[in-house]
Amino acid sequence: MVAAVRHQQKAGDRSAPVRSDWGRAEAEALYGLSFSDLMHQAQSIHRENFDPNHVEAASLLSIKTGGCPEDCGYCSQSAHYDTGLKATRLIQADAVVATARRAKDAGATRFCMAAAWRSPKDRDLDQVCEMVSAVKGLGMETCVTLGMLTPTQAARLAGAGLDFYNHNVDTSPEFYSKIVTTRTLQDRIDTLAHVREAGIKVCCGGIIGMGERAEDRVGMLVLLANLPSHPESVPINLWNEVSGVPVNDTAERPDPIALVRLVATARIMMPKSVIRLSAGRQYMTDELHALCFLAGANSIFIGDVLLTTKNPQRDRDANLLLRLGVKSNLA
Repeated sequence: MVAAVRHQQKAGDRSAPVRSDWGRAEAEALYGLSFSDLMHQAQSIHRENFDPNHVEAASLLSIKTGGCPEDCGYCSQSAHYDTGLKATRLIQADAVVATARRAKDAGATRFCMAAAWRSPKDRDLDQVCEMVSAVKGLGMETCVTLGMLTPTQAARLAGAGLDFYNHNVDTSPEFYSKIVTTRTLQDRIDTLAHVREAGIKVCCGGIIGMGERAEDRVGMLVLLANLPSHPESVPINLWNEVSGVPVNDTAERPDPIALVRLVATARIMMPKSVIRLSAGRQYMTDELHALCFLAGANSIFIGDVLLTTKNPQRDRDANLLLRLGVKSNLA
């Protein structure tokens, strides 16, 4: 099986197709290659599709925090758990635009807006569409995450100029029910389909470190890579420590080499997707960041806060990218 994977993903093979037929055993064999072989394949494929010396910077703002009716066992914003987070209403569009302008000045090229909803109400969507159009007017790429969408709602966001919609699958199909019971995995996949049909690009990834096995992490990649079209953006989140949520009882910080393996495997399986290091980067050393970039990660979130949790300071990111000789808008 390993030999077959090597043949199909031969470095420098420009004719290798983007596949949506990955088997679990094949993906696990890829993940289990020797570290040097896996990194070589990932870096070679990365160079075929991206500038290996460029990292995209994005910024994320919570436009409506807390009070979410979903029971996602990892989330500080769920109304099911006492996490000490105060719920807020949807913030005003002018405040969002001002934050986006500051993010652009700091080097972000994409601005993401997140609301803690199961699904948006139409009156709230009016305001979000206003935000999207205004941020788009700044010359930034736009992304929102609002929960589940109907086809009509997706079409409205597309009409406002939305570039990306984030809706993560979170984990493997086998582990999913252990962390969420109020929304099925199929609900998430249906929303992704509505987004695609509306002509919006998909941002979809997951979270590791919640107590899942390595096989679950690979299973998440198989799920993503076997969608009808690969997500244009694949965020990989390390679970952030949050008091009062059930995942605290099972969470275990992933081995750093295991994280790099996951990034490299994602790069090979989804060669044209942007792979973003998202939540949990405050736990990562500079050396781990560098290995993830070498494995094919090519985007990060900047800003001191990522929704409700900490994020590395911009100066640290800018200094690291400078030392690595990586181009970005942070310098």
